[in-house]
Amino acid sequence: MEGYYTELLAAFVRGKLGLAGEADLDGLMRQARAHELRTHKFKRSAALPRVRKVLGVLQQLRPASLLDFGTGRGVFLWPLLDELPELEVTCLDLRPDRIEDLQAVSRGGIQRLTALQADLARPLDFPGQSFDVVTALEVLEHMPDPLPAVREAVRLARQAVIVSVPSHADDNPEHLRLYTQDSLQELLYQGGAGKVRVEYVLNHMVAVARA
Repeated sequence: MEGYYTELLAAFVRGKLGLAGEADLDGLMRQARAHELRTHKFKRSAALPRVRKVLGVLQQLRPASLLDFGTGRGVFLWPLLDELPELEVTCLDLRPDRIEDLQAVSRGGIQRLTALQADLARPLDFPGQSFDVVTALEVLEHMPDPLPAVREAVRLARQAVIVSVPSHADDNPEHLRLYTQDSLQELLYQGGAGKVRVEYVLNHMVAVARA
């Protein structure tokens, strides 16, 4: 099926409907339509520049495991799973409906994906350095106090923490703060990072922080 992340879409439908082992994509899509499943999130589109930048960094780091803060609708996750097919990914999000959809993808056959509901403002139940990389893309600007989440990201990452935030003001009412390069670096240093590199990518900043 052109224009979709077909493996991920099929897994989602199988997981949602309990169709273990079903491989016929046309049949799965008929089932999805009959049950009014929202499959549009699996449509392929040109990856956003900030996503392409992060994927490029990950291709260089070659992590075996990744923890993603605030996964949301999968704008980063689907191309990540598609382009790094061996990567073990754990996703955290506050919304139970999003976690249920991600868990359906895992149940449907993408077993290297784990999804957990979590409040990023609170300590997470993982030992230190549990993951090679921690990502937090378009997350920190939504948080009243992002420092606890940054501290957890630095604590849990063996190789690097990668974050992205808008670099210009916008009309999104859920954005609570606007970072400059200096304020973003300072936040990551306060969170325990030893070295931070920030680059600009089309209205966004992407920061790579290392111990």
